[in-house]
Amino acid sequence: MPSPPSSAARGGAQHDGAQHGSAEHLVKMANDIGNFFRSEPERKEAIAGIANHISRFWTPRMRQKLLAHVAQYGEAALDELPREALKSIAKNSAPTRPEPPGGDAG
Repeated sequence: MPSPPSSAARGGAQHDGAQHGSAEHLVKMANDIGNFFRSEPERKEAIAGIANHISRFWTPRMRQKLLAHVAQYGEAALDELPREALKSIAKNSAPTRPEPPGGDAG
């Protein structure tokens, strides 16, 4: 039985062997976003722009998958700017304890 055509053969983009939705694909996407923001004159602004983009446009599941991948395999595959942005996201999205029911009526 022949294998299905590659995404490039079907007219889609090819992503260096990383399947769409895989952690490797998310690393590539983060690096692509980093490349876009690399032109920012201020390093802090570039990192903030990357973190903002990922926080606003990636689903929580995508962010968690990337954070879990970095925790398990290290951050070597991430370029420097996305790596710093991811640290910022992780620091600012620390899980908070849910409020108990009943509000603050004491």
